[in-house]
Amino acid sequence: MTVGGDAAEPFGAYVHIPFCIHRCDYCAFATWTDRDHLIDRYLAALRLEISRAVDIGMPIASTVFVGGGTPSRVPGAVLASIVASIPVTAHAEITVECNPDDITPELLRSYVDGGVNRISVGVQSMAPHVLKALGRTHDPDNVRAGVDAIRDEPGLRSFNLDLIYGSVGESLADWGTTVDGALALGPPHISAYGLTVEAGTPLAATPERFPDDDDQANKYELADERFASAGLENYEISNWAEPGHESQHNQLYWAQADYRGFGCAAHSHRAGRRWWNLRTPERYIEAIERRESAEAAGETLDAETRRVEGLQLRVRTRDGVPVEALDVEALPGLVEVRGERVVLTRTGRLLANEVSLRLK
Repeated sequence: MTVGGDAAEPFGAYVHIPFCIHRCDYCAFATWTDRDHLIDRYLAALRLEISRAVDIGMPIASTVFVGGGTPSRVPGAVLASIVASIPVTAHAEITVECNPDDITPELLRSYVDGGVNRISVGVQSMAPHVLKALGRTHDPDNVRAGVDAIRDEPGLRSFNLDLIYGSVGESLADWGTTVDGALALGPPHISAYGLTVEAGTPLAATPERFPDDDDQANKYELADERFASAGLENYEISNWAEPGHESQHNQLYWAQADYRGFGCAAHSHRAGRRWWNLRTPERYIEAIERRESAEAAGETLDAETRRVEGLQLRVRTRDGVPVEALDVEALPGLVEVRGERVVLTRTGRLLANEVSLRLK
């Protein structure tokens, strides 16, 4: 629902789709593979939660992101109608995450009809044995076919490829194959994340599969070099983009702007208060159907906590933090001064958590 003009302040909306065909071994998100019987009720609950938020004056969104789970698991036209019910500005960025196996011209057209203008594709790897190790079910050929379909859809103005590095059995050469294969598709945006071990996942129960820090550092440096050579600028530790294709939604989070999350386990933030919805689809649906709040819990940040968190977020970006926020002389090789700002070097990006501990 485009309402025209641009918002005075950026505001985001996030829509969570928790359904998957297969759960990856490393995934700790609120997703389920055995809840497809709830899809219709869940989508109806989403529509109701959104309409209630709009009715009480939710700000017009400058970005919308539909994530999961696997948003492309549910009927495209229905999802598009839900997206279209969110009031957005004239130039809003509206993104839907897709599994490569699900992408068809028809699905993309249904999304565009609902206002979607950006797709994020869960590629992870272009090496079949690495995809298997990650528990992914698609193959690289479907990635190429999906990107071709995205390029052929005139209503889509940008797209992202998500990559993961550091899984067991992935050599540096394998990662180079993934990086080069992704770049061959000409993406205007790439997100590349080091595999992390999350408590409670199958990966966490198998220490022999844990990623190696030195291996991940080597793979990050390889990726950064090749992305830069292809014209993709690093604008946040794990994100690279052609100028003008940076993710507006991610930037909203890093700037501590306000956003509203819809769906089970979705998080929201407003003026220093953040809250999150009930985690399971069943409890979320029941609360919405009873016309009750789906909020599970929340917290209000004091001014100092919010200030420090803001610095921790911004130091990860190419804009960095004010010079006075860091003792530059104590961090040789990790940061550099650019005017009145301090930004991370490539080595500093690899040690960003250590730098964050020195913020003041």
